[in-house]
Amino acid sequence: MTVLLLDPRWPTQIPLEGLAALHAPLSYTGEVPIAVRWHLADVVDPTELGNGTLVSTDPHDPELVDRVARGERLITAPSVEDPIREAREVMHRACTLGEWEAHQTHRSLLPYLQEESDEFRKAVETNASDEELCQELGDLLLQVLFHAELASRRGAFSFDQIALSFITKMRRRCPYLFDGTTVPVSEEEQIRLWLAAKNQEE
Repeated sequence: MTVLLLDPRWPTQIPLEGLAALHAPLSYTGEVPIAVRWHLADVVDPTELGNGTLVSTDPHDPELVDRVARGERLITAPSVEDPIREAREVMHRACTLGEWEAHQTHRSLLPYLQEESDEFRKAVETNASDEELCQELGDLLLQVLFHAELASRRGAFSFDQIALSFITKMRRRCPYLFDGTTVPVSEEEQIRLWLAAKNQEE
């Protein structure tokens, strides 16, 4: 028997390995969208019965966990193993389950942002190891995730919108990153483009 774990963000994106391993009868955990069920019903021949496949988008579903624990083959969509997605989910759960996190505001978090920035600066100044630098940057990422989660909960903006604001700014200030340029851009040209875009924004 086979378990197919799809990405809840893009449940209709089914890996080729998963398609090849699909066998009737198909079963689904409760949250799988109806569109996925319709598409898979068109792919699998119900008369060619095999050991069956469970399709899910929830890695914590009890049936999925049980079947994998019993040794069934697990096929996971590659996009599921995305550290950024997991980091966002962890932050969401932290703000949902943690009493301390639930009481924080952008203002109350400012000392922690300052502290983490200072710790990264000190790590750089003291020639810390790459592992230490990585950990300090992880602490800074936590701050970005925390502020994004707070904003998302009040309907203001999301982590995706923060990322989009970065891309939009880079499109304006560094057009060579998006226009197919393949040769190095001089520092003088970089500064000229950056200042020109910044002046237009003001």
